[in-house]
Amino acid sequence: MPADPKPWLAAQIRPLPEAPGPTLAEALAAIRERRLDPMSMAVNNVARIESVSWAERMLATEAPFAERWANFWANHLTVSRRAGQTTALVGNYQRTAIRAHAFGRFEDMLLAAYRHPAMLSYLDQAGSAGPNSPAGQRRNRGLNENLARECMELHSVTPAAGYTQEDVGALARILTGWSSGRGAEFNEPDGFIFRPQAHEPGPKRLLGQEFQEGEEGGAQALRFLANHPATHHALALKLARHFIRDAPPAPAVARIEAALRDGDLAAAARAVIAAPEAWTPLVKLRSGQDYAVAVLRALGTGAEGAPLLIGTMARLNQPLWTAPAPIGWPDEAAEWAAPEQLMRRLDWAGELAGRAAASDRVDPAQLAETVLGPLAHAETAAAVRRAGSVREAVLLLLACPEAQHR
Repeated sequence: MPADPKPWLAAQIRPLPEAPGPTLAEALAAIRERRLDPMSMAVNNVARIESVSWAERMLATEAPFAERWANFWANHLTVSRRAGQTTALVGNYQRTAIRAHAFGRFEDMLLAAYRHPAMLSYLDQAGSAGPNSPAGQRRNRGLNENLARECMELHSVTPAAGYTQEDVGALARILTGWSSGRGAEFNEPDGFIFRPQAHEPGPKRLLGQEFQEGEEGGAQALRFLANHPATHHALALKLARHFIRDAPPAPAVARIEAALRDGDLAAAARAVIAAPEAWTPLVKLRSGQDYAVAVLRALGTGAEGAPLLIGTMARLNQPLWTAPAPIGWPDEAAEWAAPEQLMRRLDWAGELAGRAAASDRVDPAQLAETVLGPLAHAETAAAVRRAGSVREAVLLLLACPEAQHR
């Protein structure tokens, strides 16, 4: 990090370059191949390519704040590989629906996420049909409220907006017909498709606003929710909790909220960087992913360490893109400070320290400057100096409380 980090961070707030990876058509082809042949490794191959590509970016990027920002939004609009049908899709989803809009407008990100087959599959939207639609009456198919419920509870206004179950049902009816194409075999696209035969006819009311039937009514409803004042507040609170502290100061939340009033995520990022409260060090306990990335970057592990990063994340109870629920991975210390979690970190740090000592290429003093710099506590610095071996010194550095925080 440069001596004056604020301009360096601000320079990262620009559209991210396109990240390479399998196309949506290739991911869907892999899924279809496995349906025909359960022994096919096509889905696993796509997932491996996407995972390694992500890990390489985390270890080699020169814009770590921008990548962290994109990861934050991917966690906010979680699609988890715990739903097996998303395994081949989640990497493409993260790159094209989330990362591509990371410094754009939140409404565009939300729409891109909800049009992607990964989200449509993860939250069971693709088969939802309006009870009074032709498809609903003909096939006795029902309304699925999963996407609508998570949209209002987690992705946009949150319960603080005072919405009701009737609002959830209204949004679910508004979004009927939003589905995934079945590919060229059925003369359909490989991505989003609107199915009029499954759409609930007639206008609907959501949070006091009326939306007309059809695909555009769904887009308008999502833009309405994305730009709702309650959404601005919820997003600001979540951003402040991630980038500042678990219980963020109200003034910091208010400044980020003000920056979000036009839905501009780049403005929100600049507000985070400008917040004085964001510059108090060592107040956030790192998640398993954060800790693994930070340690491997400090050790100078380049892109070739991608498999190690992926394996370590699983070992530290945060396997890549595998959040346990639609709410995503937790972002507070209580969730990552359990003794079993910390022991796993200590064991891993011990293995890394042994490898570092065996390589005979690690200078503990230089590593201390890289890992902690001026943030090292006096007790830590003294313990490292007194260490009886390179392995012991490196272990002390990687396992000390300062290294667990950011």
